[in-house]
Amino acid sequence: MSQVTGTPVSRVDGPAKVTGTARYAAEFAPDGLCHAALVAAPVPAGRILAIRTEAAEAAGGVLAVITHENAPRLPYQPLQTRPPVDPKSGDQLRVFQDDRIWFAGQPVACVVAETAEEAAAAARLVEVDCETARHLLTTFDRGRGETPSRGTAKAGRPPTSGRGDVEAGFSEAAVTIEEEYLQAREHHNAMEPHATIAAWDGDELTLFDKTQWVGNDANEIAHVFGIAKERIRVISPFVGGAFGSALRTWPHVTVAALAARVVSRPVRVELSRRELYAAVGYRPETVQTVRLGADDEGRLVAIEQRATAAVARYEEYSEVTLEPAETAYQCDNVRTHYWLVPMDVNSPCPMRAPGIVTGLWALEAAMDELAEALGMDPLELRLRNMARTDQKKGLPWSSNELETCYRTGAERFGWADRPRPPRARRDGHHLVGTGMATAIYHAERGSAAASATVYANGSAVVRTAASDMGPGTYTSATQIAAEVLGMPVEAVRLDIGDSALPYAPVHGGSITLASVGSAVGAACAKVRDRLDGLGGGSVAEVLRRAGLDSLEESAETGSGEASKSHASSAFGAVFAEVRVDEDLGTVRVTRLAGAYDVGRVVNPKIARSQCIGGMVGGLGMALLEQAEWDPRFGKVMNANLAEYLVPVAADTPDLDVAFVPSEDTVLTPLGAKGLAEVAICGVAPAIASAVHNATGRRFRSLPILPEHILDGQGR
Repeated sequence: MSQVTGTPVSRVDGPAKVTGTARYAAEFAPDGLCHAALVAAPVPAGRILAIRTEAAEAAGGVLAVITHENAPRLPYQPLQTRPPVDPKSGDQLRVFQDDRIWFAGQPVACVVAETAEEAAAAARLVEVDCETARHLLTTFDRGRGETPSRGTAKAGRPPTSGRGDVEAGFSEAAVTIEEEYLQAREHHNAMEPHATIAAWDGDELTLFDKTQWVGNDANEIAHVFGIAKERIRVISPFVGGAFGSALRTWPHVTVAALAARVVSRPVRVELSRRELYAAVGYRPETVQTVRLGADDEGRLVAIEQRATAAVARYEEYSEVTLEPAETAYQCDNVRTHYWLVPMDVNSPCPMRAPGIVTGLWALEAAMDELAEALGMDPLELRLRNMARTDQKKGLPWSSNELETCYRTGAERFGWADRPRPPRARRDGHHLVGTGMATAIYHAERGSAAASATVYANGSAVVRTAASDMGPGTYTSATQIAAEVLGMPVEAVRLDIGDSALPYAPVHGGSITLASVGSAVGAACAKVRDRLDGLGGGSVAEVLRRAGLDSLEESAETGSGEASKSHASSAFGAVFAEVRVDEDLGTVRVTRLAGAYDVGRVVNPKIARSQCIGGMVGGLGMALLEQAEWDPRFGKVMNANLAEYLVPVAADTPDLDVAFVPSEDTVLTPLGAKGLAEVAICGVAPAIASAVHNATGRRFRSLPILPEHILDGQGR
């Protein structure tokens, strides 16, 4: 059997993407397609007094104007079990079902017309009179923080948690630090805007949707409309970036299906860049306090981390922000506290490494400050406090090469040669500094299914309902299939992104390769066994000899038994170098290096792509990205790519990625662990550490902006 996995195969879907033949959600064109445009609520909270639609209804090409006054009543049946991507408390937004306004930008009407331009023009003619709520909650006031609900707590976000005696630990500590850290609200800005096309055929519904989970789309829309999920087919073969923004079934999907039913034609809803800031979620603003205590040798004796995050009033999105405090370092005494501040905003949602990257920012920044207080190298402090087991679960790691990550990353970066004192390196107007941080993200695996069919012409087709938003599912799963079947990669085709295909779990949480890859491998192994039972040889030879045109097998794989006996995580160490211009206040990241333990690497080229993407995302988190929020209007004022800054090519430094030798066969038969999320973890605190090393001042609020450097904010 030839070795296909572990080799840098180029993306099998690459040619389709660069030639424009890859079809995304908005690019399907069912017969009779028309278009819908949304009308947004103009106030942060309140009620609709009147909607005047006469001018819009008289506009050219308009087929219907739908509001809460004329929309069909939808059952919105409760889900017996909420999907893992949905909040565990509260209720989803019910579009056009009543006059309640929960947030500015909420869809309160839609116009359906023959063309997108006619729909948009008519939508601007709709007039909405509102009564604004007397007491608006548009300010992030931690004093209003509430403990999470019982449902949220049961889902792993309790108000308090921990182990040991924290106060006793602090009383014994030789050195303690306590500081506060702020993470700004960050928004998704994927290349592909969200879009949905809905088409009814009698009581059968087809959705072409930008989604990371076709099965969940079918399930949720079935409950909204009160129909069997088997009557809904969701198609999403290509996803142009998402990393959390397309996990949930957002209200515009319901709008598309509702509008299509009203006009009895297929309807497309395509969101503008500005609409996305209210139509899908975001990383919530979060303030954290970290208190650390260590003995005189730098070993942690107590950790306390408190987090308060913004949340919508209509549903309770929460994050595992405090998980790193309980798992990243060896410490017998740990305590965490979690609060949520309800606001008149649209609901936050997962965004790459949700919660973990936020919690790590504060924890790792505090570890850097503790190292300074101890007079210890930040790397040495982390080496002395490595978590040899998962103390939260009381289980051994299924694999852990974090120490190798530390040492490999440090050697490649040249950490030992750096000047340790702050402000020790200057190059003209620039202060040069270096910093580092730990990366960790839990590794999991879900149930999945796949089928594999081989044909007498020597080709194969593998099918599963997985998604690919860019991390390389098409390619990695094809490599796994080709290796197990003993076929060249070019002979294997992977069909994904269709709810009619064998079940696949959510394409998020870095579980796709571990889950879907295992199912694909199992299905192909069953085919290979049957081929071997027919005498062996190439696929074409065996089938021809047996007089068969094709041969098919299916397989289902579970989440595995590893979680009962072991804890699993991906690990990494991130090193950063920055140049700070004291005259202009600009911070430029000149080098980023990361060393990662992600188990067996199926495709090093795509894996490196994942890591450099995560590094760039972390750079944006550290230096650029934040929503400019105006509490008077309850709106993001920079809801566009001109004013909401994201890293571009000119911001991208020298990026060095290394994968340490590792294999985790406890978690998966492939030996692989998740990768995508861990790639952004630790990047922002490493950059903040480097800025401190360059300037001698601490910056505890992200992003670190030029005005912060110039006005001397920080210590």
